[in-house]
Amino acid sequence: MKTAYSYVTLRYVHDVVTGEFANVGVVLYGPEQRLLAARFTTSYERLSAMFLRVDSAHFRALMRYLANRFEEVSEELRDALERPALAGLGELVRRVLPPDDSSLQWSDAGGGLTENAEETLRNLFNRLVERYVRESELPSRTDDEIGRPFKATLEKRHLAQKVRQKRIEARDYQYEFQFGWKNSVWHLYEPVSFDLMNPGSIVEKANTWLGRGTALQDSPEKFKIHFLLGEPKLPGNKKAFEHAQHLLKKIPGHPQLVRESQMGEFAEGVAEEISRHEDEPEAVVREEPPEE
Repeated sequence: MKTAYSYVTLRYVHDVVTGEFANVGVVLYGPEQRLLAARFTTSYERLSAMFLRVDSAHFRALMRYLANRFEEVSEELRDALERPALAGLGELVRRVLPPDDSSLQWSDAGGGLTENAEETLRNLFNRLVERYVRESELPSRTDDEIGRPFKATLEKRHLAQKVRQKRIEARDYQYEFQFGWKNSVWHLYEPVSFDLMNPGSIVEKANTWLGRGTALQDSPEKFKIHFLLGEPKLPGNKKAFEHAQHLLKKIPGHPQLVRESQMGEFAEGVAEEISRHEDEPEAVVREEPPEE
């Protein structure tokens, strides 16, 4: 016999202004059966691809916590035989995760009729959450992956020890760059992957760097940023990549943009310059003309 059920999805909302979100869980409630069941993903790759860096350990711990709490509430619901069923799913989910201004938000409720609530939950989870997690496994690379060829060139030339992480501190902000080397100024080589799933995230990542680069300009240390750019593989993201490059060029100090097709030659050039100047730390740096 079919019984009524309702469900909500748990959304990770990256930006309340744009409303961009990813589903990370589903909760189903069958009031006649006093059945409350929930499933949450612990796969953070899609979030990382869409919304830049995600703290994987924190995300997984939070999803496990929610799963455990819903199991506790489900047991309370099943054991409370003499108590009337609660008014609705909204009240139940708010007991576990009250509405606030955090990134985790409940969707509006949906529902229908089912003969097997657990199978319905599994189908909802596969359709609303897992399908998109699987799609996130399309080629998408991290910043570290983009920087590996550059690092490998320096290691091959036995120069990796000459290039190290460098923290630039300004009045209101500080940032640690992955690769830094100094002659008369600090040369900072930062891999930035724009090989993301979502074109909006590509532009937002560049905009974040625009703000970061601007905030660092009042640092007492002189530096020049060289961005090692990972290009998007999805054809539909090419336009967003162009916008991202335009934003990066607005950073004060004329940062250099190095595309992947230029990476090998650029890395060899850096290695040659380090070799020439490793015994001359105060040598004058070669001036580079600003990019068009």
